[in-house]
Amino acid sequence: MSLKELENEVLHCTSCGLSQTRNHVIFGEGNIHAPILIIGEAPGRDEDLQGRPFVGLSGQLLDKILAACGFNRKEHVYISNIIKCRPPGNRTPLPEETRLCKPYLLNQIELIDPKILILLGATSLKNMIGTDLKITRCRGTWINWEDRLAMPVYHPSALLRNPALKRDTWEDFKKVVFKYREIVNPSHYSAHV
Repeated sequence: MSLKELENEVLHCTSCGLSQTRNHVIFGEGNIHAPILIIGEAPGRDEDLQGRPFVGLSGQLLDKILAACGFNRKEHVYISNIIKCRPPGNRTPLPEETRLCKPYLLNQIELIDPKILILLGATSLKNMIGTDLKITRCRGTWINWEDRLAMPVYHPSALLRNPALKRDTWEDFKKVVFKYREIVNPSHYSAHV
């Protein structure tokens, strides 16, 4: 199956109740051969309205962080979520929703074949690595997942709520830049790292 075929399947998914309340399915966006795949929790209101991942305030902050790292959506990263439809009121996805939707993400990872995964926030960490893990303990630490390197970081929405987390998050993203230079492109440029 190609990524386009998978996207077509996901766009027509009616496996859970979120298909009844969504405006758009948010499949993902970026370089389909990206060395970095960013995994968020779920689309929010802005994403559901526009049909693109991370376009609201959290997405704008994420884009600034990526730019400071010398990364962009077209060349370096692909962005997706644990689930593809917005939960009402932006609530945390229910276990049944993630169980039904996660296989789509796993197929995306297999097809895109990134070297680095960036796990944004607790929901992404728990669903990808382990339900008993805490983002406050795991952030900034490389985790080996299915022969790929995963870096848990605070979700940009957490930084908007608590700006004191920005310093830790920047340190975590600097580790991503160093690892990118090590395993992808030794001459990768960032004015800040």
